[in-house]
Amino acid sequence: MSNSDSRINPRQLGTPRGGPYAAVPTSGDRKNRNKPARGKKKSIFEAYMSKEDVSAGLKRRELIQGPLRINPKKYHEAFIPSPDGTRDIFIDGVVARNRALNGDIVVVRLLPREQWKVIKPDGSDKETEATHESDVPEDTLGTCVPREAAKGDAKSPDVIIEAQFDDNDAEHGQDHLPDTLAHDIKKLSLDTTEKVKAGGIGAVHRTKQEEVPKVNDPRLLPDKFLQRTAKVVYILEKKHSRAATGFIKLLADKNSELFKKCAMFSPVDHRVPRAYVSLADCPSDFVARPEDYSNMLFICRIVDWKEDSNFASGQLAKSLGQAGEIEPETEGILTEYGVDFSDFSPEALECLPQSLPWVISPGEMAKRRDLRKECIFTIDPSTAKDLDDALSCKQLPDGNFEVGVHIADVSYFVLEETALDKVASERATSVYLVQKVIPMLPKLLCEELCSLNPMRDRLTFSVMWKVTPKGKILDEWFGRTVICSCAKLSYDHAQSMIENPGKVFSPEELPPISPQHSVAEIQQAVLNLHRIAQHLRKQRFIDGALRLDQLKLSFTLDQESGMPQGCYIYQYRDSNKLVEEFMLLANMAVAHQIYRSFPEQALLRRHPPPQSKLLNDLMEFCHQVGLEIDFSSAGSLHKSLNETFGADKYSEARKEVLTNMFSRPMQMALYFCTGVLKDETLFRHYALNVPFYTHFTSPIRRYADVVVHRLLSASLGISSPVKMEKEAIQRQAEHCNDRKMASKRVQELSTDLFFAVFVRECGPLESEAMVMGVLNEAFDVLVLKFGVQKRIYCNALPLLGFHFQKVGRKPELTLMWEPESPEQESVSQEITIFTLVEVVLKSDGVPLKYSALLKRPSTEK
Repeated sequence: MSNSDSRINPRQLGTPRGGPYAAVPTSGDRKNRNKPARGKKKSIFEAYMSKEDVSAGLKRRELIQGPLRINPKKYHEAFIPSPDGTRDIFIDGVVARNRALNGDIVVVRLLPREQWKVIKPDGSDKETEATHESDVPEDTLGTCVPREAAKGDAKSPDVIIEAQFDDNDAEHGQDHLPDTLAHDIKKLSLDTTEKVKAGGIGAVHRTKQEEVPKVNDPRLLPDKFLQRTAKVVYILEKKHSRAATGFIKLLADKNSELFKKCAMFSPVDHRVPRAYVSLADCPSDFVARPEDYSNMLFICRIVDWKEDSNFASGQLAKSLGQAGEIEPETEGILTEYGVDFSDFSPEALECLPQSLPWVISPGEMAKRRDLRKECIFTIDPSTAKDLDDALSCKQLPDGNFEVGVHIADVSYFVLEETALDKVASERATSVYLVQKVIPMLPKLLCEELCSLNPMRDRLTFSVMWKVTPKGKILDEWFGRTVICSCAKLSYDHAQSMIENPGKVFSPEELPPISPQHSVAEIQQAVLNLHRIAQHLRKQRFIDGALRLDQLKLSFTLDQESGMPQGCYIYQYRDSNKLVEEFMLLANMAVAHQIYRSFPEQALLRRHPPPQSKLLNDLMEFCHQVGLEIDFSSAGSLHKSLNETFGADKYSEARKEVLTNMFSRPMQMALYFCTGVLKDETLFRHYALNVPFYTHFTSPIRRYADVVVHRLLSASLGISSPVKMEKEAIQRQAEHCNDRKMASKRVQELSTDLFFAVFVRECGPLESEAMVMGVLNEAFDVLVLKFGVQKRIYCNALPLLGFHFQKVGRKPELTLMWEPESPEQESVSQEITIFTLVEVVLKSDGVPLKYSALLKRPSTEK
């Protein structure tokens, strides 16, 4: 996890390099860390409250519960959301966090008002929030999707909204220090002699603030200048896996008793505590040759953390390999986020059809509508092996169309309450890494029996509509079907058909086609689907939908070594949009059907509106920089985003920057059971702007869809009612939410890993970048060629000095570059929001770390 603040400027946090995890970071504490205890040790942490007291305190509203988010850059800062949607509650320091880890559901008690945090009113101290996924490192902030995940991308519209939380708000507080100290640090970056004579540019000249209270006593300040603080009194649910990757070291005090028994485990993620691990679990020659293991990654499980210890107790699970190598790092990521990548158990595999090759029985065939002679095909990324969905489009004699969405009938193979069902429900989702997939279901189902492979009879669940050429729905049908896909098209194939409607394709240009159907017939169906999809899409945006498309990174990998050879921004094109429209249509149709039939048991997907506090901050920011954005609804936001920009070369880049900003206040879309949420207005999907939505179209890779299939089947009287009660469905929905979030995070970290390796192997890399945010001694950029975000620090550049000010309310940095030779003059460069700059990405020499450096501006006029 990135620790760039302390790397760039260790003085800033008073944190020794490498971010040690001390509960009481006093000098005395540091001296005594490894000394054996004499007598009873003094407690560092408070004992947790009893379950009964917590329950009573929550009922009386004396206590507050919520998910803990720890700032990855400054691990002593943590937050929980405020129940009323206002500014987050701040948990200051490791002691107040009381041994809870990132993601845990904690119960906190507010501290007295005099201990609340004073917020600077000039907006320069943004250290008051950590938005939802505050564990996203600054480098990629949820903008990257691995090559194989392009499928989820095209077909899960809310992935576009969900992938975008970042911790920028959690780390903008660059003027946390007293101004004098900040000024000293800046002076240090000026080489103190000649450079200071250049007019002391390093000083931060603040413009005069309105209404800055001179008092610092929270009791005398109005609420708007305060952030409530709290301490953790209980951990309701340990959501964190308690597993971490890191390094082992000998203890510092060779004379202590502990030295003979324990080693110190230092996690890479500084939000996890350092832990004592038994030397017996370490490699046999570790004590004799500790230096051999300095770059070896280990997995450690935190098993205990006593009240009287700065450090947790851990158990070394295994050694992974060298840090910075793809496979060890990948295994570490999977383990930390609790992804089960073990082989499926014999009990689970026994649930699969045992006599192969498997064929559909005549009895099963009789229960289904036979669509095997219809022109039905799949459209997926070229690398996809788990083909969940197929499409059909047949012109009717009256000029209308019969359009079908045909989804793999996974619930036929995965029966409720079997061993296989249990494993699938626990995994809850397939996890798409850059180089491979960790599947939710065994390969025989994922890639064979359920996958809608061409020229194979497959069981499906279909939604079929009669639609006009303009996309108006006249009729709808749900049912169990049998199909035989006539072609496995890639998005590229479909795109080529859309772009060349009159072209006659030769057999070499397309994948194998079933002899029952012609290329022309498939091409016509694709074109008809495309035209209908365009009408559906246009209508959706007229009806007020929002789409936030962020840059997504894909890689080409070396066939032999698996190393990244190249990377490119994934193109979201008409063929993706075509598939997405019909998947949306099917998901909405099924949502209405299951909710009508089972108002207490339906598993739906809601998307809450943006967090009001963050939205207000964003509105204020847009106002400051002179952007007229209408935030009143999802639709108006979409309209603003697509109309605010001119047609010049960089309008797209400005749009990318704004899309990133707009994504920050967005909340995650969530699965839920309708019987548990009484207010129907809360069922809405904000981004799609529809009252009911669910996931039905990807049951091979999402367990929620399997439950939805069972509900749909029961609603049609095909199968008996679902056995799960509403409470059990809600528990499963929450588990699916947790696993979805973890898999999304793992996906992002996999992309980060491959990109860092790509920079190391193929760098330095040059790109244009656009400024996204300006602080008083650093600024954030979106690197346009790769879609990654990086922070550039002024004191890492060859400057004579720099100068921060607010012009009106717009933050601006002026950089004074050192002349390249004595006869040249210094070049000044203005940095403000939307400034276009040139950057170089280069490896830092530490595994998987890379920096962005600003290229000197050209002096040519």
